[in-house]
Amino acid sequence: MDDLDRQILDILRRDARTPYTEIADEVGTSEGTVRNRVERMMDDEIIERFTISTRTGNVKAMVEISVAVDVDTKAISERMATWEEVDFVWMVSGEQDIVLVVDAADTRGVNDLITQARDQEEVVSTKTRLILDEELG
Repeated sequence: MDDLDRQILDILRRDARTPYTEIADEVGTSEGTVRNRVERMMDDEIIERFTISTRTGNVKAMVEISVAVDVDTKAISERMATWEEVDFVWMVSGEQDIVLVVDAADTRGVNDLITQARDQEEVVSTKTRLILDEELG
């Protein structure tokens, strides 16, 4: 991955729907080069998916989860990623092992998801932080 790839990724992080022609103008190359580089980064799994950020009025939260030492963190993360209100699952270092980024209709939805996490036999503890506001870089 070179500097041009990084410039393309920075633009796509801000708006994944940016047309390749606009990206090409901004980084000083052709539309075909941008298209080929994006396709290559998708093939190489540098770009995993294109997604959106919403301002739905929902309650967003980070649910930090500690699991038992002998647990396959990747397996439980993959399982939690399928839960309806989970937007992202991060495996992290530190006191917690997994962070869920949750987008729920209300605090009851967040609480239900916390209960669902705590019901998993691998989970030792949870800590939740409500997201008050977010700025896209």
